[in-house]
This record gives sequence, structure tokens and C-alpha cells, in this order.
Amino acid sequence: MNYYIIAGEASGDLHASNLIKELKKLDKQCKIRAWGGDMMEKEGATIVKHYRDLAFMGFIEVILNLKTILNNIRFCKEDLLKFKPDVLVLVDYPGFNLRIAEFAHQHGIKVVYYISPQVWAWKQSRVKKIKKVVDRMLVILPFEKQFYEKFNMQVDFVGHPLLDAIDQQKNSLSNHDEFRTKHQLDARPIISILPGSRTQEIKTILPIMMQMEEEFPNLQFIIAGAPSQSEALYSHILNNRKVKVISGETYSLLSASDAALVTSGTATLETALLNIPEVVCYKGSNVSYQIAKRIIDVKYISLVNLIMDDEVVKELIQGELNASNLKVELLNILNSEKRKSLQKQYELLRQKLGGSGASALVAKIVFQEALQISSLK
Repeated sequence: MNYYIIAGEASGDLHASNLIKELKKLDKQCKIRAWGGDMMEKEGATIVKHYRDLAFMGFIEVILNLKTILNNIRFCKEDLLKFKPDVLVLVDYPGFNLRIAEFAHQHGIKVVYYISPQVWAWKQSRVKKIKKVVDRMLVILPFEKQFYEKFNMQVDFVGHPLLDAIDQQKNSLSNHDEFRTKHQLDARPIISILPGSRTQEIKTILPIMMQMEEEFPNLQFIIAGAPSQSEALYSHILNNRKVKVISGETYSLLSASDAALVTSGTATLETALLNIPEVVCYKGSNVSYQIAKRIIDVKYISLVNLIMDDEVVKELIQGELNASNLKVELLNILNSEKRKSLQKQYELLRQKLGGSGASALVAKIVFQEALQISSLK
């Protein structure tokens, strides 16, 4: 059967790749055409557009790139009709994917949405549109099921796919000593720097994070490079600092670390699930931030805190993200008692997310939907 999958970011590429892996176990003859990244391609998807060409951060950036976005939407619609999938699987990325969902619905294509848009944070009115154009919504956060029920919409809570991703990686994670030897790291404690995957956020946040290198000469700071970014971007920002950038080994890097400075996003949850104390960092353009502040209705920006409904990890946002505050918070999470306290909270977090198996469950649902459509042809 034919499947069309759209993931517009690095995290979507990860989760969609695990979905594809499980889907191929159920449907050995499947054909998968997709918008995504290297991980999805590795699992056998034909990549139409890479997510590095799709990710625009903030309101101003979207406006500046509106022509490109509209061209991508137009091309996607044409490509979808040519491929004629049995099922369209949309992975998060709501600004783009909800437009495609509406188009697909109009043309009788079955729409499964995997990883709900964060409608509980802003634009709750989108639920009305989702009810009309999405045939099946699969959510990964426990509170999302209750949220949708308020709008009389039944959704499937499938668990969080990061638990699958981390479980799969654990056996292949480098031994800490081997990791240090491989990358010629010295004996000092490691602090992971995760500055995000988008160019704009890396340029804004990484320079602030790197100020900690001067404050803590007894620590070594290692940057987790985004697979979609070139070495030149990091070199330009580092400006001759002797700081290593390691790409493609984020979980091994985190596992070998004593703490991490993490840009808000999926990485905050990954870091917590790997049991590493972290400080969550976010800074965007002032205009984008002021707009977001007025329309986004959440108490926290990190997934860890949102799921736990408490400030488990410290968040430094916008003006609060400066060298002085970052130094204080990094010192705090290096404290052994704070570390123990955080790791107790991380265990509760895992329990809230449910067990592993999300990717296999989603694959089963998608396969059944495709089977149903195929039988009608």
C-alpha cells in the first residue's frame, strides 16, 4: 500500500523514521513518499523535501519566508494527488500540515495526524478544523486526551515515541570512556550544549550558552551539532573557541554528561529521559516573543514541566537568558542533592508517559486505516 508522510522538523524525522520501521514489518510491500529527513530516508522513505528547507522559527521569520512556504504548500498538494496514497500521515508541524490535511480531506484522502498540534497552548479554535479534516488523531502527551474530550473529540493516546527511541539507542550508546577516547576528550566533567536545530535559534542562543566556558574552566563544554546544519555555522559562532561540535551522537554525548544546557523543544524531554540535569533556554526575536507571549496560554515552555505541571527544570526565557542567570542555574544542577531530586522527578515523568511501544502501536493503526481504504478500491 502507499503512504505519504510529512514531518517538518528534526524530532518529526526521528519519530516518523521509527514509525516507518514498524510499518514495514506489517506491510512489506509498502511504498512511502515523504517530507522529512535523513532518518526517514534511511528507513526507506523517498524524500521529496528535506525538513532543513522547511523550518522557519517565529512569526517574523514566517512572514519573511512566506513565498517559499506557499510554494511548498502548492507543490505538496500537486505531489499528493500524483502519488495517490492510501493514507496521509501528518507528524506535528501544524502551520503546514493542517493546510495539507484540509486539502487531502477535500480530495477523499484518509488523514491520520500523529503528534497533535499544541492546540492546548494556543489557537484552541483549531480543534474545530481538526475535527472536520482529520480522520484519526494520535496524541503522545497524557493530558491531550482530556483536552480533546472537552471538545467532544475522541483521540488515541499512544504513549510518547521518545521512550522507544531512547530504548532502541541504549544498547548502542558508547561507553563513557570509549566516547571520551573516540572524541579526544579530557577527564573534566562534560556539559552538553544543545542549541537547537534551526539556524535562527542557534545564532541567538548558542553565543549566550558559550559564555559559560569562560566561567567554568574546570568543565568541558561540548556542542551537540544538528544534522541539518553545517560545520561552518558553528565555526562562525564559536569564533576560534576550542569547543568540539559532535553531530549524530547526541544521546551518547548526553549520557556521558554531568549536566546540559538545552534549547526549548523535544530535546528538553530527551535530556530528562536520559536522566541528565538540565537548564532550559529560549530566546527569540523581541517582536516574535512579544506576539507569542500574548497569544500562548501555557505556564511553561519545556515539555518536562508541561507534562509534570510543575517547574521541575529551570526555564530561562528571553531576557532571563543571560550569562549571570545561566551561571547560577548551572551551578545549581551540578549540586549532588539537586541532581538526586531531579532524577526522582524524572522517574515520575517516565511513569506519566507510559511504557514504550508507541511507534508499533501507531504503525498498527496506520496500517489498519490503509487496509480499510485499500479494500474499498
